[in-house]
Amino acid sequence: MLFIKWLLIIIFVMAVIMVAAGQLGLFRGNPPDDLGVHDGRLKPPAPTPNSVSSQTALYPEHPQKDYATIAPIKIDRSGEVMLAKIKTIVATTPGAQIVESTPDYLYAQFTTPILKFVDDVEFWLDPGMNVIHVRSASRLGKSDLGVNRRRIETTRSALQQFSENSID
Repeated sequence: MLFIKWLLIIIFVMAVIMVAAGQLGLFRGNPPDDLGVHDGRLKPPAPTPNSVSSQTALYPEHPQKDYATIAPIKIDRSGEVMLAKIKTIVATTPGAQIVESTPDYLYAQFTTPILKFVDDVEFWLDPGMNVIHVRSASRLGKSDLGVNRRRIETTRSALQQFSENSID
């Protein structure tokens, strides 16, 4: 019984330390300095299973190619209008902060509420392919428990609802 009591105390103290560290910004990580579109490519997915990208086919030897692959967003109307709607969706998402926005590119950071982990998310309008390429990656750790994939799919669903409910 005493062992369980001490174990619970240790778990509680560790949780408090983790939350305090997060609130102090110790889990933010450093912003990548190589984001953006370079030669028609977004940054490759992370070498660990904590990112997704619609451009993994450009990196056939990538160690997370199978895990990281996600479909780009198909353009069913003006790509610039769709990217502007994505910007609205992102801007209204809790924890999101838009860092850069141009007519063909959007970069946002998503911060978790308690531990303050930061994920970097990019959307690039590729008119040649008639899609919006996506990349979402955690800055720290090896696993994201599927958060980056869900984020992109949630954005895709919200965009699809917009497309179905809007009148051209």
